[in-house]
Amino acid sequence: MNLIIKNGFVFDPLNKIDGEKMDIFVKNGKIVQSLSPGEKKKAKIIDATNKTIMPGGVDSHTHIAGAKVTTGRMMCPELQYDTPISKTENTHCGSGNIVPSSYIIGYKYASMGYTSLFEPAIPPMLARHTHEELYHIPIVDKAGYLLLGNNWFVMKYLKEGDIDKAAAYVGWMLNTHKAYGIKCVNPAGVENWGWGMDVSSLDEANIHFEVTPREVIEGLCEVNEILGCPMSMHLHANNLGHPGNWEITRDSLEIPKNIGVTSKKHNSKKNIVNLDSKNNEIELEKTKIEWEREQNIYMTHVQFNAFGGTSWKDFESGTKGIIDYVNKSKHAIIDSGCVVFGQTICMTGDGPSIYGLGALTGGKWTNCDVELECGSGIAPMNYKKKNGVHATQWAMGLELILGIDDPWKVIMTTDSPNGGCFVHYPKIIAWLMSKKGRENTLNEVHKWASDRTDLPGMDREMSLYDIATVTRATAAKCVGLAHKKGHLGVGADADIAIYDINPNTLDVNDYDGIVNKFSCTEYTIKGGVIVSKGDKIVDASNGTTRFCNVSLPDEQVYQDVFKDIESWFKKYYSLRLKNYPTTDKYLTNPEAVNIGE
Repeated sequence: MNLIIKNGFVFDPLNKIDGEKMDIFVKNGKIVQSLSPGEKKKAKIIDATNKTIMPGGVDSHTHIAGAKVTTGRMMCPELQYDTPISKTENTHCGSGNIVPSSYIIGYKYASMGYTSLFEPAIPPMLARHTHEELYHIPIVDKAGYLLLGNNWFVMKYLKEGDIDKAAAYVGWMLNTHKAYGIKCVNPAGVENWGWGMDVSSLDEANIHFEVTPREVIEGLCEVNEILGCPMSMHLHANNLGHPGNWEITRDSLEIPKNIGVTSKKHNSKKNIVNLDSKNNEIELEKTKIEWEREQNIYMTHVQFNAFGGTSWKDFESGTKGIIDYVNKSKHAIIDSGCVVFGQTICMTGDGPSIYGLGALTGGKWTNCDVELECGSGIAPMNYKKKNGVHATQWAMGLELILGIDDPWKVIMTTDSPNGGCFVHYPKIIAWLMSKKGRENTLNEVHKWASDRTDLPGMDREMSLYDIATVTRATAAKCVGLAHKKGHLGVGADADIAIYDINPNTLDVNDYDGIVNKFSCTEYTIKGGVIVSKGDKIVDASNGTTRFCNVSLPDEQVYQDVFKDIESWFKKYYSLRLKNYPTTDKYLTNPEAVNIGE
């Protein structure tokens, strides 16, 4: 079906379109310059008069699938059964407003205008299970990052100084588990946690492998560029959740500053050709903002690693040092990890941080060690307005987005569900757009939010253009998909969100109104198909699952690495090597991104 979306106000930062009233034409799932007279007669017309049009949202860090998500649901059934969602003609039943069941994740994201999601923590040994859950998330496109920061092979090769073997192994792992990017969680520390210890500084070597967090971060950033991965190395820094951790976060961002970015070598063609649903070639126009990533490190949920003070008694925001660093640097990008008040479940590949949270709150918690590879932890959490630390965290997440001058360096997230479920994104958008909304909340929460952060003095109110940048364009560019996602240029995928927002009459002082308008689109279009109208899902077809298909740089090095793999599987692993890989049958509409050629 071809579409004509008429008379909407378009916000497309990658093409520097800031509220221009224009028509958008869709043919065979792609955005085109126009339609022929005959095609226009048969096209479905959507009247977007006085509406806001943005590209489909891109969430580059959201926990939506895998063993820890499943465990979180089982640990807290009381947070699931009281929010039942009925089956409809087009949708499955489900439950959950904190960790929704798989089908509901797809429906709720689509209703909010999001069309591309990235699961940030795939344990290699549990990759099949993760992909099985991703398989049952409908509508949206999906991909995932592979946990490698505490992998025995990676630590072994980096300690030996053999970066070529490390690259060959990581490339093999990405291919084996159909993953899209490299994820590093509490480098060197999670391995220590398997032995009841952690690391607390960038230059503290862990036991057995005697490798430091600095060596792991630098090594994986270099490996990422050797392989030519589409996105930057994705880092969850050490000491998460500890007062004073902002300094190790800033210092971690500094580590790869001299490592060159290679993505442009792979995406530097003047025009990239897309194929529409009938395999017709559509040549993409270059966007006005270059779509290639410019950074080599992507630091995630920084709010949780921006703590100031020396203890919980003198706890304060430490965001300023990180904001100042990101503002002056070119090689680093972050997402915020904002906090929303209320009940949630914290889940992460960082076992020691969850143990600390459980000990602090006195609540239930669980840890898991994944042999030779990584770990995880889960604990329920309730962010309270009258808790000084929680109120400060709420302010810190907003500080990070408002304080970073360039919206191309920051992405809006909650580290869902850690800071709050993704369904609360409209609240964050409203706080970013409305100073009055922030002031009203500051008056409701513990005074630490006013006394120990810079938020009260921040006058910035983000525009619809800014919001489109931090929720769409920046994320698409960061993960290396901005040639086809996150914008509305010719040849891009026709992923489109239409909101009932008239920019000419929008009242930024109406916080609740902004929340309501962003909570549900008038239309969400995915790949040229209308998938939701208002609060109803009308088409729940599956999107694609993207993964990297890595061309390994040196066959002999790969053969040497594979001998190590075979040997260690026989010696240490509890499963056979032949049962380790994830095959295409676990993926919905698999789409390989070829790299390293």
